[in-house]
Amino acid sequence: MFDYREELKKIPHKPGVYQYYDADNELIYIGKAKDLRNRVGSYFVKDYNVNAKTRVLVSKIRKITFTIVDSEVDAWLLENSMIKKHQPRYNVMLKDDKTYPWIIIKNENFPRIFWTRRIIKDGSKYLGPYGSISMMHTILDLIRETYPLRTCNLALTRQNIDAGKFKVCLEYQLGNCKGPCQNYQTEEDYNHNLEEIMDILNGKTGQVIRNLKTEMEQAAMNLDFELAHKLKRKFDLLNKYQSKSTVVNSSITDVDVFTIASEEKYAFVNYLKVMNGTIIQTQTIELKKRLDESDEELLTLAITEFRERYNSQSKEIIVPFDIELEDAAIKFTVPKLGEKKKLLDLSAKNVSFFKREKIEQYEKLNPDVKTERLLTQMMKDLRMNQLPKHIECFDNSNFQGKYPVSAIVVFRDAKPSKKDYRFFNVKTVEGPNDFATMEEAVHRRYRRMLDEGQELPQLIIIDGGKGQLSSALKSLKLLGIEKQVTVIGIAKRLEELYYPGDQYPLYLDKKSETLKIIQQLRDEAHRFGITAHRKKRDKSTLATELELIPGVGKTSAEKLLKYFKSVKKIREASAIELQEVVNLKQAQAIFDYFQQKNTPVS
Repeated sequence: MFDYREELKKIPHKPGVYQYYDADNELIYIGKAKDLRNRVGSYFVKDYNVNAKTRVLVSKIRKITFTIVDSEVDAWLLENSMIKKHQPRYNVMLKDDKTYPWIIIKNENFPRIFWTRRIIKDGSKYLGPYGSISMMHTILDLIRETYPLRTCNLALTRQNIDAGKFKVCLEYQLGNCKGPCQNYQTEEDYNHNLEEIMDILNGKTGQVIRNLKTEMEQAAMNLDFELAHKLKRKFDLLNKYQSKSTVVNSSITDVDVFTIASEEKYAFVNYLKVMNGTIIQTQTIELKKRLDESDEELLTLAITEFRERYNSQSKEIIVPFDIELEDAAIKFTVPKLGEKKKLLDLSAKNVSFFKREKIEQYEKLNPDVKTERLLTQMMKDLRMNQLPKHIECFDNSNFQGKYPVSAIVVFRDAKPSKKDYRFFNVKTVEGPNDFATMEEAVHRRYRRMLDEGQELPQLIIIDGGKGQLSSALKSLKLLGIEKQVTVIGIAKRLEELYYPGDQYPLYLDKKSETLKIIQQLRDEAHRFGITAHRKKRDKSTLATELELIPGVGKTSAEKLLKYFKSVKKIREASAIELQEVVNLKQAQAIFDYFQQKNTPVS
């Protein structure tokens, strides 16, 4: 029998990494902690253990092991490497099935520069990986345009070159290579170019540009205009590249930028590597949640992954919120203004775009995913404790207090369910009393649902402000169901959402999907209410008009309306068709009345 209390006694109050195993001795979870005992113990405290997935994890724990490290940073790094190695069932999954490209500087005489997806430990230098292949090709194109380098795979040893084993190729004739194979270019000159290329790849274009400007001016002073022209071409190319790449001033040197965008089941993290104000690397990854991980936990995991992947040694990391990680060698910055805030905003735009694209892909493949996401978002935004799968919205309609109608529209799974739409002819209210009308409609609707044993909606929306909401709540309390449903009112002027008993309204983002669905419900209720109101008004008007025809009384008028269904059909009916409902004399009188009315006066 697993006794967590006994296990906790063995765990020290030190930083480290803990591992949970199930009954089959399978590693199911890995976590890090500043204080191992406190962190592990928190999983078994009822108040903490509220998430369903966490409860399942805890129920499966049969063994706990741990590794003590010197600092929280070491725990951070060890956790990341262990998760990648073992991929436990309940840990966040890094969804990254791509092999990203690298730029390689080959370990050889007169090194070649090209891109690859395979890393071979042969002493070559690898720069990257590049999350954007287009950015990588832009950099390579710049290098090839600016610096003549060899592309052949000849073994350019000093012995082979001196023996005259090689001849220059077409690349030399085209000016793309300086011909080191025949000693036309010295190794010293070639390596000088490589040093400048390394600076460019590391984002240090400013220093290269300054050096080129000095060499260009010197060449002009020496009247070597051909060399000055070549240097000017390099200078212009690098300036053009820098102007496209620089997003902040060059005083920001060697920083990492991270932002996160979260969903119910997924999170997305964007990384920007900035050197001298230039973004030299960028990538966004997706993380699949397994438990109820916080954004801070997910971002911490992603930071570790990216810094390891890109071999980043940056001393400053720009993040959107504070991270509880103490490391004397790293400074975490949460900028509020200035150039660093612009960088953070740029990263946020990238992660938002990536998230939107991914979600659209998922929802195209599985429409139910979109529905679940929308309902979950609505539940969070409206502070509900259950998904609003069934929503009903009420609206009143009248004309100067006459022909009052209350309409109700129904949405199921965030979509209109038109077969469930209903309207009520007001029975107990005299005159234009919107509050009393709402009270009657709500009471009649849910009295009937309770009598028939129907399931109540999770969300009720009242089109109106505090007055209409109070009237609706009065009926719900009378029925004893006010605590079983969430009820809100929406005021049209500023789209304010009111809750019962809450003095201040809730304002949702104007672009939020939750507000759009509420507006759709409100507008649909208004449209349906107006339609029902017009039908009632037209029927009442026609009934009164029919009674003006000699020989036609109230009973006959009602029969005609019930039989023909619409005003238009009565007007267009022939005398023979009218005889199906009323007698011959009445039918002829009605037919003659409308014929005369429809005949234009000459």
